[in-house]
Amino acid sequence: MMLWMFVLMLLFFAAGVPVAWSMALAATLYMGLATPIPLQAIVQRLVGGVDSFPLLAIPFFILAGNLMNTGGVTDRLVAFARVLVGHITGGLAHVVVVTNMIMAGMSGSGVADAAGSGAVLIPAMERAGYGIPFAAAIVGAAGTIGPIIPPSIPFVVFGSMAGVSIGRLLLAGAVPGVLMGIALMAFAAVISRRRGYPRDRKAAWREFGRATLRAIPPLGMPVIILGGIIGGIMTPTESAAAGATYALILGMFVYHEITWRDLPTIIEESTLGTAAVMIIMAAASPFAFMLTLGQAPQKVMGFFQAWQLSQWQVLLVLNIIVLILGCFMEGMAILIMATPVLMPLVLTAAIDPVHFGVIFVINIMIGTVTPPVGTIMYVVCALGKISISDFAREIWPFLIALIFALFVVTYVPFLSLWLPNLLMPVR
Repeated sequence: MMLWMFVLMLLFFAAGVPVAWSMALAATLYMGLATPIPLQAIVQRLVGGVDSFPLLAIPFFILAGNLMNTGGVTDRLVAFARVLVGHITGGLAHVVVVTNMIMAGMSGSGVADAAGSGAVLIPAMERAGYGIPFAAAIVGAAGTIGPIIPPSIPFVVFGSMAGVSIGRLLLAGAVPGVLMGIALMAFAAVISRRRGYPRDRKAAWREFGRATLRAIPPLGMPVIILGGIIGGIMTPTESAAAGATYALILGMFVYHEITWRDLPTIIEESTLGTAAVMIIMAAASPFAFMLTLGQAPQKVMGFFQAWQLSQWQVLLVLNIIVLILGCFMEGMAILIMATPVLMPLVLTAAIDPVHFGVIFVINIMIGTVTPPVGTIMYVVCALGKISISDFAREIWPFLIALIFALFVVTYVPFLSLWLPNLLMPVR
């Protein structure tokens, strides 16, 4: 009977109903027609889906990203990345990746990072002779790093749902995020060399020093966010608020690029971004509850046990399933629906939940740049004014790079667990 709930959800998708309402309507119909539970429980589940203190970090991370993009931080980070790697073949492609890796330590949102860097770098790459579809593709692929390198909105959601330390999850994403960036830069270098894309001249020491000095204040934001968590001074929610405050101080009082008139617009954009995330989380909660009620976790475990799969095979199958789901569903919806279903299997297979959290989030971030439902894909296509088909032709080498990094992280747990075990060991 649960299959009909999925069918209903897919029918609503096909009819153009938004993701959140498709899940909520499917769960409501299933609850009303197939269970004796009163429909009032839907309201309780909708509220319960967002009634969690750790989730308060989400609006602050979104606010920090908007303040960063408005307050002149992005331009300074681009200049810093340019003196670091702009002289490599295909220089601006590498600047895109390095900029997004740095910005990833500030906002926790791939969409915010792609929008901020893309607004600056896609026009710059076009002027330098790069193809716009290529520029959009590398910006989109680099944007997937945003929620992997801490801080991370998906890690906050996964940690709150799975009962896993959010601090350890945030630390666990650092090395895999860097690996993703290196893989993207390697593929970008090969493509740029074949196509003859240009590179900048090597920056003089004076230029390097000036760009570094200008970038030091923004680079203080990851130190505040992670330092507060690691040092036990702040919770993830408090560190997110501290990061947003720091971004406001930089933009308004240090760089003077945010005025009092800008604040209502920034707050409105942050509110709308928060609402979009929270509506999906609320709507996915009754859907996940119906899956749990229908014993979906037990059925999934029974399937894997019947096939007697080893741990590496379980990880392979989970990766394939989530990658496929990411092509057709919004990542946050997958995260909320699948976490309670998959966690019993993860624990039974003796997979570290922190390691699985990193694998899971990388999977759903790859889905954000795959047609037809990739959220980052739509952002960069709008910035570059290109079609989805143009983007799809250029993104596939970078998808290979990201999937390569995913499987390295999957089968080398040390990459995810080394930093949290070092700085936040389980006692």
